[in-house]
Amino acid sequence: MYAMTIPRPGGPEALVWAEVPDPVAGDGEVVVDVAATAVNRADLLQRQGFYDPPPGAPIYPGLECSGRIAAVGPGVTGWAVGDEVCALLAGGGYAQKVAVPFGQLLPVPKGVDMVSAAALPEVTSTVWSNVFMVAHLRPGETLLVHGGSSGIGTMAVQLGKAVGATVAVTAGSADKLAACRDLGAEVLINYREQDFAEMVSADVILDIMGAKYLDRNVDALAVNGRLVVIGLQGGVKGELNLGKLLTKRAAIAATSLRPRPLAEKAAIVAAVREHVWPLIEAGNVRPVIDRTLPIQDAAEAHRLVEGSGHVGKVLLTF
Repeated sequence: MYAMTIPRPGGPEALVWAEVPDPVAGDGEVVVDVAATAVNRADLLQRQGFYDPPPGAPIYPGLECSGRIAAVGPGVTGWAVGDEVCALLAGGGYAQKVAVPFGQLLPVPKGVDMVSAAALPEVTSTVWSNVFMVAHLRPGETLLVHGGSSGIGTMAVQLGKAVGATVAVTAGSADKLAACRDLGAEVLINYREQDFAEMVSADVILDIMGAKYLDRNVDALAVNGRLVVIGLQGGVKGELNLGKLLTKRAAIAATSLRPRPLAEKAAIVAAVREHVWPLIEAGNVRPVIDRTLPIQDAAEAHRLVEGSGHVGKVLLTF
């Protein structure tokens, strides 16, 4: 098969389309013929040499895909050759075929085409596991989503709205804020011009920035609020005022999805299938796709995501 390889770390030009060995379905795995994958910021970090895949994972970038099952390994139940699926991956989505633990498979939702389904596994798993399984967002509460126009952000806005929360977002332009409003966000904050900590009191905050926003995130938390950090675009070390945290009886959690054990990922995927897939199939939640490019244009897709010029997901097709 062919895959987008990284012979040496670097800029987008470091991505090289090359022939590589085909994957084999091991115990508890299926092989998927990939129809599409999506670009995530983790892929950019991996290309730069900063985020290696977990041990045993495919070495090529790509944290999600859609396609058809081509082979089924021993110990797999509930899936068969020919099934149309999308999948959460630890790596390998930028390849014509990928081996996937069967607990990380999801059916392509009704009403969603196979290519668009590639936009769903990573964002739904990230948002559901953090906003709902960790932070326990409840109806009537306020959710603040940083980077509301990103792939994760657009899904968080929709799921927050779907469960009856008031959703606030930060974004860097009027166009991006308008896109968030169209998805259900009610409090729109331009982070270039406004201080979110002065504009919202949030029960749950989903944060991609890390250190840069830490102090103001605590300011923005309501009493009994929960801050979940899932990204470090603003740095890894910040000063935490424990006095403010105590006064608000608030909590901070930090999580990552890619390196989790298979059983934890399978539990998250099962929860997504139970809670999120019905919302998608009912038309209440949808994948938000900025554009779709052929896999050979992966470098261009990386430049686009690095420049933050997109709304939603950027997909790569085979």
